[in-house]
Amino acid sequence: MNKILSAPIKEVSHKIAIGEVCPTELYRSSMKLISNVKPLNAYVNVTENLAKTQAEYSDKRQSDGKLLGQLDGIPIAIKDNFCIEGQPTTCSSLMLSNFVPGYSATVYNRLRDNGAVLVGKTNLDQFAMGSGTVDSFYGPVKNLWGSKLISKYISNSSLSSQTERSNCNDWYIAGGSSGGSAVAVATGTCYAALGSDTGGSVRNPAAYCGLVGFKPSYGLVSRHGLIPLVNSMDVPGILTRNVDDNLIIFNKIAGPDPHDSTTIGKKFTQFELNNYSEINGYRIGIPKEYHLDGLNEEILNCWRIISKLLVEAGSSVIPVSLPHTEYSIACYSILNQCEVASNMARFDGLEYGFRSDEMSTEELYAKSRSMGFNDVVRSRILTGNYFLLSENYDDYFVKAMKIRRLISQDFDNTWDSNIDFLLTPTTLSVAPLHSDFISEDNQTQCSIHDFCTQPANMAGIPAINVPIMLSSRGLPISLQLMAPYLHDKKLFKIAKWIENAVDFPRIQLRDDSMVL
Repeated sequence: MNKILSAPIKEVSHKIAIGEVCPTELYRSSMKLISNVKPLNAYVNVTENLAKTQAEYSDKRQSDGKLLGQLDGIPIAIKDNFCIEGQPTTCSSLMLSNFVPGYSATVYNRLRDNGAVLVGKTNLDQFAMGSGTVDSFYGPVKNLWGSKLISKYISNSSLSSQTERSNCNDWYIAGGSSGGSAVAVATGTCYAALGSDTGGSVRNPAAYCGLVGFKPSYGLVSRHGLIPLVNSMDVPGILTRNVDDNLIIFNKIAGPDPHDSTTIGKKFTQFELNNYSEINGYRIGIPKEYHLDGLNEEILNCWRIISKLLVEAGSSVIPVSLPHTEYSIACYSILNQCEVASNMARFDGLEYGFRSDEMSTEELYAKSRSMGFNDVVRSRILTGNYFLLSENYDDYFVKAMKIRRLISQDFDNTWDSNIDFLLTPTTLSVAPLHSDFISEDNQTQCSIHDFCTQPANMAGIPAINVPIMLSSRGLPISLQLMAPYLHDKKLFKIAKWIENAVDFPRIQLRDDSMVL
Protein backbone atom coordinates (compact mmCIF):
# COMPACT_ATOMS: atom_id res chain seq x y z
CA MET A 1 0.00 0.00 0.00
CA ASN A 2 2.96 2.38 0.56
CA LYS A 3 3.72 2.27 -3.18
CA ILE A 4 0.13 2.66 -4.32
CA LEU A 5 -0.29 5.91 -2.34
CA SER A 6 2.61 7.39 -4.31
CA ALA A 7 1.53 6.04 -7.71
CA PRO A 8 0.03 8.18 -10.51
CA ILE A 9 -3.76 8.48 -10.58
CA LYS A 10 -4.00 6.62 -13.88
CA GLU A 11 -2.20 3.60 -12.41
CA VAL A 12 -4.32 3.58 -9.25
CA SER A 13 -7.50 3.99 -11.27
CA HIS A 14 -6.54 0.97 -13.37
CA LYS A 15 -5.95 -1.12 -10.25
CA ILE A 16 -9.38 -0.10 -8.94
CA ALA A 17 -10.97 -0.96 -12.28
CA ILE A 18 -9.52 -4.50 -12.32
CA GLY A 19 -10.30 -5.06 -8.64
CA GLU A 20 -6.70 -5.15 -7.44
CA VAL A 21 -7.34 -2.25 -5.03
CA CYS A 22 -10.62 -1.18 -3.47
CA PRO A 23 -11.49 2.45 -2.60
CA THR A 24 -12.10 1.71 1.08
CA GLU A 25 -8.54 0.36 1.35
CA LEU A 26 -7.23 3.63 -0.07
CA TYR A 27 -9.46 5.60 2.29
CA ARG A 28 -8.23 3.71 5.37
CA SER A 29 -4.58 4.03 4.35
CA SER A 30 -5.03 7.73 3.69
CA MET A 31 -6.60 8.27 7.12
CA LYS A 32 -3.78 6.39 8.83
CA LEU A 33 -1.16 8.40 6.98
CA ILE A 34 -2.92 11.69 7.76
CA SER A 35 -2.66 10.76 11.44
CA ASN A 36 1.03 9.91 11.17
CA VAL A 37 2.02 13.13 9.39
CA LYS A 38 -0.13 15.32 11.65
CA PRO A 39 2.95 17.17 13.05
CA LEU A 40 3.26 18.91 9.67
CA ASN A 41 -0.24 20.40 10.22
CA ALA A 42 -1.49 20.09 6.64
CA TYR A 43 -5.16 19.63 7.54
CA VAL A 44 -7.57 21.75 9.57
CA ASN A 45 -10.48 19.32 9.12
CA VAL A 46 -10.15 15.61 8.36
CA THR A 47 -13.46 14.62 6.77
CA GLU A 48 -13.28 10.99 7.88
CA ASN A 49 -17.01 10.22 7.97
CA LEU A 50 -17.66 11.83 4.61
CA ALA A 51 -14.66 10.06 3.08
CA LYS A 52 -15.80 6.72 4.47
CA THR A 53 -19.26 7.15 2.95
CA GLN A 54 -17.85 8.23 -0.41
CA ALA A 55 -15.35 5.35 -0.46
CA GLU A 56 -18.12 2.84 0.32
CA TYR A 57 -20.23 4.19 -2.54
CA SER A 58 -17.19 3.83 -4.76
CA ASP A 59 -16.72 0.24 -3.56
CA LYS A 60 -20.31 -0.48 -4.57
CA ARG A 61 -19.79 0.98 -8.03
CA GLN A 62 -16.61 -1.07 -8.34
CA SER A 63 -18.41 -4.30 -7.51
CA ASP A 64 -21.28 -3.39 -9.87
CA GLY A 65 -18.91 -2.54 -12.72
CA LYS A 66 -20.22 1.04 -12.85
CA LEU A 67 -17.16 3.13 -11.94
CA LEU A 68 -17.48 6.81 -12.86
CA GLY A 69 -14.02 7.15 -14.40
CA GLN A 70 -10.41 7.80 -13.46
CA LEU A 71 -11.22 9.67 -10.24
CA ASP A 72 -13.62 7.13 -8.76
CA GLY A 73 -12.27 6.16 -5.33
CA ILE A 74 -9.27 8.52 -5.52
CA PRO A 75 -8.53 10.46 -2.27
CA ILE A 76 -8.30 14.24 -2.73
CA ALA A 77 -8.07 17.27 -0.43
CA ILE A 78 -9.38 20.82 -0.78
CA LYS A 79 -8.11 24.08 0.67
CA ASP A 80 -10.31 25.33 3.49
CA ASN A 81 -11.49 28.43 1.65
CA PHE A 82 -13.71 26.37 -0.68
CA CYS A 83 -17.23 25.82 0.63
CA ILE A 84 -18.47 22.27 1.10
CA GLU A 85 -22.03 21.75 2.26
CA GLY A 86 -22.21 20.53 5.84
CA GLN A 87 -18.45 20.85 6.43
CA PRO A 88 -16.77 23.68 8.38
CA THR A 89 -15.12 26.21 6.07
CA THR A 90 -12.88 28.38 8.21
CA CYS A 91 -10.36 30.08 5.92
CA SER A 92 -8.04 29.14 8.83
CA SER A 93 -9.46 32.07 10.81
CA LEU A 94 -11.28 32.69 14.06
CA MET A 95 -13.75 34.81 12.09
CA LEU A 96 -15.13 31.75 10.26
CA SER A 97 -14.26 29.09 12.82
CA ASN A 98 -17.96 28.16 13.20
CA PHE A 99 -19.09 28.71 9.61
CA VAL A 100 -20.75 25.69 7.97
CA PRO A 101 -21.96 26.52 4.44
CA GLY A 102 -25.24 25.28 3.03
CA TYR A 103 -23.84 24.78 -0.47
CA SER A 104 -20.68 23.46 -2.13
CA ALA A 105 -18.14 24.97 -4.50
CA THR A 106 -18.59 23.97 -8.13
CA VAL A 107 -15.08 22.50 -8.31
CA TYR A 108 -15.85 20.18 -5.39
CA ASN A 109 -19.18 19.15 -6.88
CA ARG A 110 -17.49 18.22 -10.13
CA LEU A 111 -14.83 16.12 -8.40
CA ARG A 112 -17.45 14.46 -6.18
CA ASP A 113 -19.63 13.69 -9.19
CA ASN A 114 -16.65 11.91 -10.73
CA GLY A 115 -16.27 9.70 -7.66
CA ALA A 116 -13.38 11.43 -5.88
CA VAL A 117 -13.13 10.83 -2.12
CA LEU A 118 -12.61 13.95 0.01
CA VAL A 119 -10.25 13.16 2.90
CA GLY A 120 -9.96 16.66 4.33
CA LYS A 121 -9.84 20.45 4.19
CA THR A 122 -6.32 21.86 4.18
CA ASN A 123 -4.57 24.60 6.11
CA LEU A 124 -3.81 28.06 4.73
CA ASP A 125 -2.77 31.55 5.71
CA GLN A 126 -5.82 33.31 7.14
CA PHE A 127 -8.15 34.16 4.25
CA ALA A 128 -5.28 33.17 1.90
CA MET A 129 -3.31 36.31 2.76
CA GLY A 130 0.26 35.09 2.82
CA SER A 131 3.03 33.21 1.08
CA GLY A 132 4.20 30.86 3.82
CA THR A 133 1.15 29.31 5.53
CA VAL A 134 2.49 30.61 8.83
CA ASP A 135 -0.47 32.87 9.71
CA SER A 136 -3.17 30.23 10.19
CA PHE A 137 -5.40 30.37 13.27
CA TYR A 138 -4.67 26.63 13.55
CA GLY A 139 -0.90 26.98 13.46
CA PRO A 140 1.74 26.95 10.71
CA VAL A 141 2.28 24.23 8.12
CA LYS A 142 5.70 22.56 8.02
CA ASN A 143 7.39 21.34 4.87
CA LEU A 144 7.99 17.59 4.52
CA TRP A 145 11.37 18.31 2.96
CA GLY A 146 13.92 18.73 5.73
CA SER A 147 11.57 17.45 8.44
CA LYS A 148 12.17 14.35 10.55
CA LEU A 149 9.37 12.62 8.66
CA ILE A 150 11.39 12.67 5.43
CA SER A 151 13.24 9.63 6.80
CA LYS A 152 10.00 7.67 6.33
CA TYR A 153 10.24 8.22 2.57
CA ILE A 154 12.58 6.99 -0.16
CA SER A 155 13.22 8.13 -3.71
CA ASN A 156 15.40 7.48 -6.71
CA SER A 157 17.94 9.95 -5.27
CA SER A 158 19.99 9.78 -2.09
CA LEU A 159 17.20 11.53 -0.25
CA SER A 160 18.08 10.65 3.32
CA SER A 161 21.69 11.75 3.10
CA GLN A 162 21.16 14.71 0.78
CA THR A 163 18.31 16.56 2.46
CA GLU A 164 19.51 18.95 5.14
CA ARG A 165 17.37 18.53 8.24
CA SER A 166 15.86 21.41 10.15
CA ASN A 167 16.11 21.31 13.93
CA CYS A 168 13.25 20.71 16.36
CA ASN A 169 12.74 24.45 16.95
CA ASP A 170 12.80 25.47 13.31
CA TRP A 171 11.61 24.09 9.98
CA TYR A 172 11.40 24.85 6.29
CA ILE A 173 8.16 26.59 5.35
CA ALA A 174 5.75 24.94 2.93
CA GLY A 175 4.98 28.15 1.03
CA GLY A 176 1.57 29.68 0.76
CA SER A 177 -1.08 30.37 0.95
CA SER A 178 -1.98 26.82 -0.15
CA GLY A 179 0.74 25.23 1.98
CA GLY A 180 -1.61 22.70 3.55
CA SER A 181 -2.69 21.43 0.14
CA ALA A 182 0.94 21.13 -0.93
CA VAL A 183 2.01 19.12 2.12
CA ALA A 184 -1.11 16.94 1.88
CA VAL A 185 -0.05 15.89 -1.62
CA ALA A 186 3.69 15.71 -0.93
CA THR A 187 3.21 13.33 2.00
CA GLY A 188 0.96 11.01 -0.02
CA THR A 189 -2.20 11.50 2.05
CA CYS A 190 -4.03 12.33 -1.18
CA TYR A 191 -3.31 12.21 -4.90
CA ALA A 192 -4.33 15.79 -5.65
CA ALA A 193 -5.44 18.88 -3.79
CA LEU A 194 -7.14 22.09 -4.80
CA GLY A 195 -5.81 25.45 -3.76
CA SER A 196 -6.59 29.04 -4.66
CA ASP A 197 -4.08 31.15 -6.59
CA THR A 198 -4.37 34.93 -6.33
CA GLY A 199 -0.72 35.92 -6.70
CA GLY A 200 1.03 32.56 -6.74
CA SER A 201 -0.59 30.75 -3.83
CA VAL A 202 -0.60 27.40 -5.66
CA ARG A 203 2.67 27.71 -7.58
CA ASN A 204 4.68 29.00 -4.62
CA PRO A 205 4.03 26.04 -2.26
CA ALA A 206 4.33 23.66 -5.22
CA ALA A 207 7.83 25.04 -5.80
CA TYR A 208 8.86 24.66 -2.16
CA CYS A 209 7.37 21.17 -1.83
CA GLY A 210 8.52 19.66 -5.14
CA LEU A 211 5.09 19.45 -6.80
CA VAL A 212 3.36 20.42 -10.00
CA GLY A 213 1.21 23.47 -9.31
CA PHE A 214 -1.10 24.80 -12.02
CA LYS A 215 -2.97 28.11 -12.26
CA PRO A 216 -5.44 27.94 -15.18
CA SER A 217 -6.43 30.84 -17.39
CA TYR A 218 -8.84 33.14 -15.56
CA GLY A 219 -12.40 32.06 -16.29
CA LEU A 220 -11.68 28.45 -17.28
CA VAL A 221 -12.47 27.14 -13.78
CA SER A 222 -15.43 28.30 -11.70
CA ARG A 223 -14.85 30.38 -8.56
CA HIS A 224 -18.36 29.67 -7.24
CA GLY A 225 -18.01 28.60 -3.62
CA LEU A 226 -14.47 29.94 -3.25
CA ILE A 227 -14.48 32.55 -0.49
CA PRO A 228 -13.04 35.52 -2.38
CA LEU A 229 -9.81 37.34 -1.69
CA VAL A 230 -9.31 39.32 -4.91
CA ASN A 231 -12.17 38.57 -7.30
CA SER A 232 -10.36 39.79 -10.39
CA MET A 233 -7.32 37.54 -9.76
CA ASP A 234 -8.52 34.52 -7.75
CA VAL A 235 -8.28 31.23 -9.65
CA PRO A 236 -8.79 27.69 -8.32
CA GLY A 237 -5.51 25.84 -8.83
CA ILE A 238 -4.32 22.24 -8.70
CA LEU A 239 -1.42 20.59 -6.83
CA THR A 240 -0.26 17.10 -7.77
CA ARG A 241 2.92 15.02 -7.83
CA ASN A 242 3.09 14.91 -11.63
CA VAL A 243 1.76 16.63 -14.74
CA ASP A 244 -0.56 13.80 -15.81
CA ASP A 245 -2.41 13.84 -12.48
CA ASN A 246 -2.79 17.61 -12.72
CA LEU A 247 -4.34 17.34 -16.15
CA ILE A 248 -6.79 14.66 -14.99
CA ILE A 249 -8.10 17.00 -12.28
CA PHE A 250 -8.16 20.01 -14.61
CA ASN A 251 -10.20 18.13 -17.20
CA LYS A 252 -12.85 17.40 -14.56
CA ILE A 253 -13.19 20.86 -13.01
CA ALA A 254 -12.83 23.17 -16.04
CA GLY A 255 -15.76 24.52 -17.98
CA PRO A 256 -18.55 27.12 -17.83
CA ASP A 257 -20.67 27.49 -14.72
CA PRO A 258 -23.99 29.37 -14.57
CA HIS A 259 -23.21 30.20 -10.93
CA ASP A 260 -20.08 32.16 -11.93
CA SER A 261 -20.54 34.88 -14.54
CA THR A 262 -16.77 35.23 -14.97
CA THR A 263 -16.38 31.74 -16.42
CA ILE A 264 -15.95 31.45 -20.16
CA GLY A 265 -19.25 30.48 -21.79
CA LYS A 266 -17.72 28.22 -24.42
CA LYS A 267 -17.91 24.49 -23.68
CA PHE A 268 -14.62 23.07 -22.43
CA THR A 269 -13.24 20.11 -24.38
CA GLN A 270 -11.17 17.67 -22.35
CA PHE A 271 -7.79 16.71 -23.80
CA GLU A 272 -4.92 14.28 -23.31
CA LEU A 273 -1.16 14.58 -23.74
CA ASN A 274 -0.71 12.13 -26.58
CA ASN A 275 2.19 13.89 -28.32
CA TYR A 276 4.42 15.70 -25.86
CA SER A 277 7.80 14.32 -26.97
CA GLU A 278 8.17 16.80 -29.83
CA ILE A 279 8.90 20.42 -28.92
CA ASN A 280 10.91 21.33 -31.99
CA GLY A 281 10.21 24.86 -33.19
CA TYR A 282 8.84 26.37 -29.99
CA ARG A 283 9.98 29.91 -29.21
CA ILE A 284 10.53 30.31 -25.47
CA GLY A 285 11.04 33.72 -23.94
CA ILE A 286 13.39 34.46 -21.04
CA PRO A 287 12.29 37.75 -19.42
CA LYS A 288 15.31 39.79 -18.39
CA GLU A 289 13.33 41.45 -15.57
CA TYR A 290 13.18 38.15 -13.67
CA HIS A 291 16.99 38.06 -13.41
CA LEU A 292 17.17 39.85 -10.07
CA ASP A 293 20.05 40.53 -7.71
CA GLY A 294 18.27 38.50 -5.03
CA LEU A 295 17.83 35.42 -7.22
CA ASN A 296 19.40 32.33 -5.66
CA GLU A 297 22.46 31.17 -7.64
CA GLU A 298 21.28 27.55 -7.74
CA ILE A 299 17.91 28.60 -9.16
CA LEU A 300 19.67 30.76 -11.75
CA ASN A 301 21.83 27.79 -12.73
CA CYS A 302 18.72 25.59 -12.96
CA TRP A 303 17.13 28.20 -15.26
CA ARG A 304 20.20 28.02 -17.52
CA ILE A 305 20.24 24.22 -17.55
CA ILE A 306 16.60 23.93 -18.64
CA SER A 307 17.07 26.66 -21.25
CA LYS A 308 19.96 24.65 -22.71
CA LEU A 309 17.88 21.44 -22.66
CA LEU A 310 15.11 23.16 -24.60
CA VAL A 311 17.55 24.44 -27.22
CA GLU A 312 19.06 20.97 -27.61
CA ALA A 313 15.54 19.62 -28.18
CA GLY A 314 14.96 22.02 -31.07
CA SER A 315 13.28 24.98 -29.40
CA SER A 316 14.55 28.54 -29.56
CA VAL A 317 15.28 30.42 -26.33
CA ILE A 318 14.93 34.15 -26.83
CA PRO A 319 15.57 37.07 -24.44
CA VAL A 320 12.45 39.18 -24.01
CA SER A 321 11.43 42.18 -21.95
CA LEU A 322 8.38 42.77 -19.77
CA PRO A 323 9.24 46.39 -18.93
CA HIS A 324 6.52 47.05 -16.37
CA THR A 325 7.45 44.06 -14.19
CA GLU A 326 9.29 46.35 -11.79
CA TYR A 327 5.98 48.02 -10.91
CA SER A 328 3.99 44.80 -10.64
CA ILE A 329 4.41 44.09 -6.93
CA ALA A 330 3.35 47.61 -5.91
CA CYS A 331 0.42 47.47 -8.32
CA TYR A 332 -0.60 44.01 -7.15
CA SER A 333 -0.38 45.08 -3.50
CA ILE A 334 -2.66 48.09 -3.99
CA LEU A 335 -5.29 46.20 -5.98
CA ASN A 336 -5.13 43.27 -3.57
CA GLN A 337 -5.77 45.45 -0.54
CA CYS A 338 -8.57 47.39 -2.23
CA GLU A 339 -10.48 44.22 -3.11
CA VAL A 340 -9.74 42.72 0.31
CA ALA A 341 -11.30 45.77 1.98
CA SER A 342 -14.44 45.26 -0.08
CA ASN A 343 -14.65 41.48 0.31
CA MET A 344 -14.01 41.46 4.05
CA ALA A 345 -16.81 43.96 4.73
CA ARG A 346 -19.36 41.12 4.85
CA PHE A 347 -17.73 39.61 7.94
CA ASP A 348 -19.36 41.87 10.50
CA GLY A 349 -20.45 39.45 13.24
CA LEU A 350 -24.09 39.76 12.20
CA GLU A 351 -24.57 38.12 8.81
CA TYR A 352 -21.34 36.11 8.79
CA GLY A 353 -18.47 35.29 11.04
CA PHE A 354 -17.33 35.41 14.62
CA ARG A 355 -19.51 37.52 16.93
CA SER A 356 -18.25 39.14 20.11
CA ASP A 357 -20.36 39.48 23.25
CA GLU A 358 -20.70 43.26 22.99
CA MET A 359 -24.28 44.57 23.09
CA SER A 360 -24.17 47.83 21.14
CA THR A 361 -24.02 47.60 17.35
CA GLU A 362 -20.89 49.77 17.10
CA GLU A 363 -19.01 47.77 19.73
CA LEU A 364 -20.20 44.49 18.19
CA TYR A 365 -18.80 45.45 14.78
CA ALA A 366 -15.52 46.68 16.22
CA LYS A 367 -14.87 43.79 18.61
CA SER A 368 -16.00 41.07 16.20
CA ARG A 369 -13.64 42.28 13.48
CA SER A 370 -10.71 43.10 15.75
CA MET A 371 -10.93 39.69 17.43
CA GLY A 372 -11.97 37.65 14.37
CA PHE A 373 -9.23 38.89 12.02
CA ASN A 374 -5.49 38.64 12.62
CA ASP A 375 -3.06 41.54 12.20
CA VAL A 376 -2.38 40.75 8.55
CA VAL A 377 -6.06 40.80 7.55
CA ARG A 378 -6.82 43.93 9.58
CA SER A 379 -3.83 45.71 8.05
CA ARG A 380 -4.92 44.93 4.50
CA ILE A 381 -8.49 46.05 5.22
CA LEU A 382 -7.34 49.36 6.70
CA THR A 383 -4.85 50.03 3.91
CA GLY A 384 -7.37 49.10 1.23
CA ASN A 385 -9.98 51.44 2.69
CA TYR A 386 -7.36 54.22 2.72
CA PHE A 387 -6.63 53.66 -0.97
CA LEU A 388 -10.37 53.74 -1.73
CA LEU A 389 -11.05 57.06 0.03
CA SER A 390 -12.40 59.59 -2.46
CA GLU A 391 -9.34 61.82 -2.06
CA ASN A 392 -6.97 58.88 -2.69
CA TYR A 393 -8.93 56.84 -5.23
CA ASP A 394 -7.37 58.32 -8.38
CA ASP A 395 -3.84 58.34 -6.99
CA TYR A 396 -3.87 54.70 -5.93
CA PHE A 397 -6.64 52.50 -7.29
CA VAL A 398 -7.05 54.13 -10.69
CA LYS A 399 -3.30 54.35 -11.29
CA ALA A 400 -2.83 50.75 -10.21
CA MET A 401 -5.52 49.65 -12.67
CA LYS A 402 -3.72 51.52 -15.46
CA ILE A 403 -0.43 49.86 -14.58
CA ARG A 404 -2.16 46.48 -14.50
CA ARG A 405 -3.27 47.12 -18.08
CA LEU A 406 0.32 47.95 -19.06
CA ILE A 407 1.56 44.74 -17.41
CA SER A 408 -1.03 42.75 -19.34
CA GLN A 409 -0.01 44.53 -22.55
CA ASP A 410 3.62 43.54 -21.93
CA PHE A 411 2.53 39.90 -22.09
CA ASP A 412 0.37 40.55 -25.17
CA ASN A 413 3.30 42.20 -26.95
CA THR A 414 5.47 39.19 -26.13
CA TRP A 415 2.94 36.74 -27.56
CA ASP A 416 2.50 38.99 -30.62
CA SER A 417 6.25 38.60 -31.31
CA ASN A 418 5.63 34.85 -31.77
CA ILE A 419 6.77 33.75 -28.33
CA ASP A 420 5.02 30.51 -27.35
CA PHE A 421 5.98 30.36 -23.65
CA LEU A 422 7.84 32.23 -20.97
CA LEU A 423 10.28 30.36 -18.71
CA THR A 424 11.08 31.95 -15.34
CA PRO A 425 11.91 31.05 -11.76
CA THR A 426 8.85 30.41 -9.61
CA THR A 427 10.49 31.71 -6.45
CA LEU A 428 13.70 33.62 -5.80
CA SER A 429 15.00 31.00 -3.35
CA VAL A 430 14.40 27.48 -2.15
CA ALA A 431 12.13 27.05 0.88
CA PRO A 432 13.45 29.30 3.67
CA LEU A 433 13.58 28.38 7.31
CA HIS A 434 10.60 29.54 9.36
CA SER A 435 12.82 31.71 11.56
CA ASP A 436 14.19 33.55 8.53
CA PHE A 437 10.78 33.90 6.91
CA ILE A 438 9.04 35.47 9.92
CA SER A 439 11.87 37.95 10.42
CA GLU A 440 10.10 40.01 7.73
CA ASP A 441 6.56 41.39 7.91
CA ASN A 442 3.79 39.90 5.76
CA GLN A 443 3.96 42.65 3.14
CA THR A 444 7.70 42.16 2.66
CA GLN A 445 7.29 38.38 2.58
CA CYS A 446 4.74 38.59 -0.22
CA SER A 447 6.74 41.15 -2.20
CA ILE A 448 9.68 38.72 -2.25
CA HIS A 449 7.97 35.35 -2.57
CA ASP A 450 5.23 36.45 -5.02
CA PHE A 451 7.48 38.49 -7.30
CA CYS A 452 7.70 35.92 -10.10
CA THR A 453 4.16 34.61 -9.84
CA GLN A 454 1.71 37.49 -9.39
CA PRO A 455 2.11 39.03 -12.90
CA ALA A 456 0.35 35.96 -14.38
CA ASN A 457 -2.66 36.64 -12.13
CA MET A 458 -2.85 40.27 -13.17
CA ALA A 459 -2.75 39.25 -16.84
CA GLY A 460 -5.12 36.30 -16.34
CA ILE A 461 -2.80 33.91 -18.20
CA PRO A 462 -2.10 30.25 -17.36
CA ALA A 463 1.06 29.35 -15.44
CA ILE A 464 2.50 26.12 -14.09
CA ASN A 465 5.25 25.21 -11.65
CA VAL A 466 7.44 22.23 -12.56
CA PRO A 467 9.93 20.77 -10.05
CA ILE A 468 13.37 20.36 -11.64
CA MET A 469 16.06 19.24 -9.19
CA LEU A 470 17.25 19.34 -5.60
CA SER A 471 19.48 22.06 -4.22
CA SER A 472 22.77 21.44 -2.45
CA ARG A 473 20.73 21.27 0.77
CA GLY A 474 18.38 18.71 -0.75
CA LEU A 475 15.43 21.09 -1.16
CA PRO A 476 13.29 21.31 -4.32
CA ILE A 477 14.16 23.80 -7.06
CA SER A 478 11.40 24.58 -9.53
CA LEU A 479 10.73 26.72 -12.59
CA GLN A 480 7.59 28.40 -13.90
CA LEU A 481 6.13 28.32 -17.40
CA MET A 482 3.58 30.85 -18.65
CA ALA A 483 1.56 30.79 -21.87
CA PRO A 484 -0.92 33.05 -23.68
CA TYR A 485 -4.48 33.27 -22.42
CA LEU A 486 -6.43 30.02 -23.01
CA HIS A 487 -3.32 28.17 -24.23
CA ASP A 488 -3.50 25.89 -21.19
CA LYS A 489 -3.27 22.72 -23.28
CA LYS A 490 0.00 23.81 -24.85
CA LEU A 491 1.34 24.67 -21.40
CA PHE A 492 0.67 21.15 -20.14
CA LYS A 493 2.50 19.73 -23.15
CA ILE A 494 5.79 21.52 -22.53
CA ALA A 495 5.50 20.99 -18.76
CA LYS A 496 5.20 17.26 -19.42
CA TRP A 497 8.23 17.34 -21.70
CA ILE A 498 10.33 19.07 -19.05
CA GLU A 499 9.10 16.68 -16.36
CA ASN A 500 10.24 13.72 -18.43
CA ALA A 501 13.56 15.35 -19.30
CA VAL A 502 14.62 16.17 -15.73
CA ASP A 503 13.24 13.16 -13.81
CA PHE A 504 12.80 15.05 -10.54
CA PRO A 505 13.21 12.75 -7.49
CA ARG A 506 9.81 11.25 -6.71
CA ILE A 507 9.37 10.16 -3.11
CA GLN A 508 7.29 7.34 -1.72
CA LEU A 509 6.77 5.83 1.70
CA ARG A 510 9.63 3.55 2.74
CA ASP A 511 7.29 0.80 3.97
CA ASP A 512 3.72 0.14 5.11
CA SER A 513 4.31 1.15 8.74
CA MET A 514 2.79 4.61 8.16
CA VAL A 515 -0.41 3.35 6.52
CA LEU A 516 -1.36 0.09 8.27
